[in-house]
Amino acid sequence: MALTRLYFLVSGRVQGVGFRWFARESAQALGVTGWVRNRQDGGVEGEAQGPAKEVEEFVTQLRQGPAFARVDAVETTPRTPVGESAFEIRKGA
Repeated sequence: MALTRLYFLVSGRVQGVGFRWFARESAQALGVTGWVRNRQDGGVEGEAQGPAKEVEEFVTQLRQGPAFARVDAVETTPRTPVGESAFEIRKGA
């Protein structure tokens, strides 16, 4: 199975609203691996990897965000797939 990996950068009101946990839960439900963390500039960044359809759905869910978030933009950049088996929340800003 071919894997797709994307770097993502989410801007808006995305810190202090459970966004990283939302991203992890969404990824786990879709079988997507990767990571997410807060940035010093108030955004959230990470990488997501899995089958193209599941990664696309994950990005769609990021655009919605959790209830108290306000997502202004989600930028993505292709990355080279790596070996990993989970989606983790990393220490950030």
